[in-house]
Amino acid sequence: MSAILTNLRNTVIAGFVLAVVLFLLYWGVQGYSSSDYSRFFFRWLHVLSGVMWIGLLWYFNFVQIPNMPKIPDEQKPAIGKVIAPATLWWFRWGAMATIATGLILAFMNDYLVQAITLGLMDGVAKHTMIGIGMWLGTIMWFNVWFVIWPNQKKALGMVEVSAEEKAAAARTAMLFSRTNTLLSIPMLFAMVSAQNLY
Repeated sequence: MSAILTNLRNTVIAGFVLAVVLFLLYWGVQGYSSSDYSRFFFRWLHVLSGVMWIGLLWYFNFVQIPNMPKIPDEQKPAIGKVIAPATLWWFRWGAMATIATGLILAFMNDYLVQAITLGLMDGVAKHTMIGIGMWLGTIMWFNVWFVIWPNQKKALGMVEVSAEEKAAAARTAMLFSRTNTLLSIPMLFAMVSAQNLY
């Protein structure tokens, strides 16, 4: 067991193997419907991606940013040169996978246009709520790729800029990260309510 748990790749593979086992149990009891299962599969991928994305967003805002002033200056390069770039890679691609699987899921469930138009075309409140969630998620995705990431590259020294530009970029990245944290709360409410209250 330690060979699985001491290696992240092996741990993730084992997690997917267990998910396949659960699928086979489901298949054995319920049977298999390709359309139902494909929609479920993309919903699962959407949630999995979203957990990665929002989990890292909350890590930045609840753990890393508030604790940076407490880290001695000689230890800060480890965060800026090793931990933050790796975290930002998973953060960006978690955001991309979340939006991609969400759009695929909405298309497969025939509510993409209704959600994008916030239910105004059909007057269905569920489409309004899922649409609000989708728009908030889209704003957050845009912030990650086109504001936070370009500014983090400057703040972390991946792009050469002056000290003033570096400080301004760090502040911009932090403020947009905080904006995404703020938006994540109503976004999750809208997504969950669309599935459970309507």
